[in-house]
Amino acid sequence: MPAPDGGWIGAVTGSDSQNHDDSKTNAAEQRVRASVNAVFRLESPKLIASLTRLVRDVGLAEELAQDALVAALEQWPRTGLPDKPGAWLMGVAKNRAINVLRRNKLLDRKHEQLGYETDLTNVAPDLESAVDDDIGDDLLKLVFTSCHPVLSIDARVALTLRLLGGLTTDEIARAFLVSEPTIAQRIVRAKRTLAEENVPYEVPRGEELAERLSAVLGVIYLVFNEGYSATAGDDLMRPELCDDALRLGRILAELMPNEPEVHGLLALMEITASRAAARVGPSGEPVLLLDQDRARWDQLLIHRGLSALERAESLAEDRGPYTLQAAISACHARAALPEDTDWARIASHYGELVEIVPSPVIELNRAVAVGMAEGPAEALAIVDRLTSEPSMKNYHLLPSARGDFLSKLGRNAEARAEFERAASLTRNSRERELLLERAAKCAAK
Repeated sequence: MPAPDGGWIGAVTGSDSQNHDDSKTNAAEQRVRASVNAVFRLESPKLIASLTRLVRDVGLAEELAQDALVAALEQWPRTGLPDKPGAWLMGVAKNRAINVLRRNKLLDRKHEQLGYETDLTNVAPDLESAVDDDIGDDLLKLVFTSCHPVLSIDARVALTLRLLGGLTTDEIARAFLVSEPTIAQRIVRAKRTLAEENVPYEVPRGEELAERLSAVLGVIYLVFNEGYSATAGDDLMRPELCDDALRLGRILAELMPNEPEVHGLLALMEITASRAAARVGPSGEPVLLLDQDRARWDQLLIHRGLSALERAESLAEDRGPYTLQAAISACHARAALPEDTDWARIASHYGELVEIVPSPVIELNRAVAVGMAEGPAEALAIVDRLTSEPSMKNYHLLPSARGDFLSKLGRNAEARAEFERAASLTRNSRERELLLERAAKCAAK
């Protein structure tokens, strides 16, 4: 005879077992969903690039790619990840592209581009090889389309991160401290503009290539800089943006192996990113370059950066602006100790850079190098000439640098005022704290 409470115990045990099974099932589904999202982030640029070649519409291509993601989220948690997830996604997306083209009565004109039967209902066995056909060329076309000059710089950045970085609208908004509806509107307007202006889906050639490539590199570097030194907010850095820019730079270097400035930009980002771990203290506070623990610099990134720099310099007799900036970063990377830094060489590089890209910001950086090589008085003379530049009026690093030189010259009251002015101009709270701390130290002397 069972114990009086046996049924109750059995019921509870059964219930717990069921809950446990459900919990395991849910956990497994969540893992699959996480895998789906990870796969899609990696594959979406290829999907969108190939689909744009087929449908000639970036916006429609992205919608078709998103449809494939929805299908994967519905099926893969039940069936598991396919052996070739990228090919699976492309098969679904291309099948849906066929349906769209059929509805629009465009299918006959697209037969040659599609290159496979219109009654296709399943993923073709050799689809993965078909997907890889011209994928490099397609990706390169997508890069130049996303960064087309017809778009504003903000639109280029948002569209590039969306289509090539695989970021969601929310992720882009959070990265740039902009509302999600604002980013969504930028992306929608950008895609509409590309369609209305009939922007060709192609890689520019001849003289136009250099100009357009400069725009592409500018977008990637802007993303990297915002990640490495956030213009606003509570965090000094946003590492995920640095990672996205590095990934885009590496892709571009593979797609355009003979363009020196592509490798120059990649070298600059790799070497600069190598200092990320040492740039922020335990509480998130900024650590100045000369105070950083160089043992924490990422040697793999430095090696990759120096290799990219060597490649860039081997491809052109005259170094471009990104290659020169990479050469400057390399001077820091090669110095085992701060006192080993070749500041005279850095100042010379900045002098060469300002000749080909006249800019008060570059001249300010040259002043810092001159200050380290020749002394603060020489540097202050350069900086004082920059104070009348209209573009530098609200640039917080100008009074910051001036305060540093004044402090080294023992003019502490003036230095304090400059640091306080710099603090009032920056929108990054971590930088503001550092500047106010330096102002307080000047006041205490």
